[in-house]
Amino acid sequence: MTGTSHGRLVGLDVARCLALLGMVATHVLDERTPSGDLTTAQWLAGGRASALFAVLAGVSLALMTREPLRGRPLALRTLGIAARALLIGLLGLVLGGLDTGIAVILTYYGVLFVLGLPFTLLRLRRLLPLAVVWVVLAPVVSHLVRPHLPGRGFDSPTFEQLADPGRLASELLLTGYYPAVPWLAYLLAGLVLGRLDLRDTSLLGGLAVGGLSLAVLATQVSRTLADPAVASDNATGMYGTTPADGDWTWLLLVAPHSATPFDLAQTIGSAVLVIALCLLVEQLLPRPATAVLAVVFGAGAATLTLYSLHVVMRTEAVWPEEDPSTYVSHVVVLLAIGAALRLLRRRGPLEAAAGLPVRLARRSSRPEPQRSGTNR
Repeated sequence: MTGTSHGRLVGLDVARCLALLGMVATHVLDERTPSGDLTTAQWLAGGRASALFAVLAGVSLALMTREPLRGRPLALRTLGIAARALLIGLLGLVLGGLDTGIAVILTYYGVLFVLGLPFTLLRLRRLLPLAVVWVVLAPVVSHLVRPHLPGRGFDSPTFEQLADPGRLASELLLTGYYPAVPWLAYLLAGLVLGRLDLRDTSLLGGLAVGGLSLAVLATQVSRTLADPAVASDNATGMYGTTPADGDWTWLLLVAPHSATPFDLAQTIGSAVLVIALCLLVEQLLPRPATAVLAVVFGAGAATLTLYSLHVVMRTEAVWPEEDPSTYVSHVVVLLAIGAALRLLRRRGPLEAAAGLPVRLARRSSRPEPQRSGTNR
C-alpha cells in the first residue's frame, strides 16, 4: 500500500481526520445563522461526520479480519477484537460522565464492533445485499419496537446506567443518539469497502461517483415524499431516532441523526464519496507528497486519543469558554498532536492501549517456531 513504510493507507487516515474535525465542528460551531438558515458547517458535517466515522469503523474491521482464519486463531482474533471493543466502550462511559454537552459516540462504537464480528465471516457477494437490506429494514424494525421500550435517559451512556442494564441496552441498540441496530448499516457498508481493492484508481473513481449519486438520490426522493415543514424543522438534526410515537411518514425524512432509510442511504453515500476521494488523492500523488499528507492529517491515525482529548477539552475545568471561535483552537491542537505523533512514528496512547488485546491475540495465534537440531 502506498504512503508509508508500514503499508498504511494514508487516504483512510485523511478520511478519519476529516470525520474527527467534522464531529468537532458539530460540537463547537453554531447550527444556524442569525437569520435562521443552516450554517455551512452544519450542512456539511451534521450527521455526516459521525456516519463517516462509523463507516470507517467497518473498513478498519474489514482490514483487521482480512486474513482468513479457522479454529483457535479465529477464536483468539475474535476475542481480541471484542476485548478492544469493550475497552473503547468503557472509555465512552468515562467520557459520558463528564459535563460537556456532547453525545459521546464511543460506547456505541464499541457495541457496533461486537455486533459486526459475525459479519466478518461473510464474503463480499453476501455483505453487499445485506447492507442494502439493513438500510431499509433496520429503521422499520426500530419504528416497530421503540414504542415498547423505555425512553432514553441520557445523551451519553454513563457508568450510572449500569445499574439498569435493560434500559442501557435499549439505548445502545435502539433508542440512543447513535443506535447500534440501524447504525450497523454503516459498519456493513464499511466492511464492503474494506473487502475491495482500495488501491485501484478506476474502482475508487467509480465509488466516488456511486457515493455521490446515492447521497443525491436519497435526498431528492426524500424531499419529494416527506412533509417540507417537518423536514425544515429537523434540518439541524434529531436525537438519534424519529419520535417513538410518530407515524410511518417519519421514515421518509432525511435529517441528521434520524436513522431513517433515507438518512442512512444519504450519509452512507456521503461517506463512500469522502473515503473514495481521499484514497484517490493518495494514489494520484507522488510518494513525497503522500508523506506530507500523512503528517498534515496525522490526527486520523489517532482519532480515539484525539476525540477523547476533544471531549475533555469541552469540560469547564479545561476549556471553559463555549464559543464558536474556539473551533480553530481545537483544530490546531488536534492537528498539531496528530502531526507530532506521525513524525515520531508513535501511536496514540489510547490506540496503543485499546489495540493491546488484538496484538496479544495475534501473537498467541502464531505457530511456535520449529527448532532445528541433531537427535542424539
